[in-house]
Amino acid sequence: MFVIELVYKVPLEEIDARMKDHMVFLRKYYASGHFLVSGRKVPRDGGIIVAAGDGKDEIETIMREDPFIAHGLADFRVTEFLPSQRAKNLDALIR
Repeated sequence: MFVIELVYKVPLEEIDARMKDHMVFLRKYYASGHFLVSGRKVPRDGGIIVAAGDGKDEIETIMREDPFIAHGLADFRVTEFLPSQRAKNLDALIR
């Protein structure tokens, strides 16, 4: 599994102008089973995506499709981890 951190490089007005395109990108990879959970960081200086895939290279390739990345609005970092435990009530914790 992977944690993807996006860090915005431009004012939020420029991010918001590409948000619809970013949402299309997210829906594509939720539908494919790659993205598991995502959301804005607090404070709003980027976002987090938890993903599954065949390797870090695959996830990095996917992320280069993100309009925020493709248009130079954000940088990203992919961290791979090996999940060993999870909360039994995980669905209830996501609000």
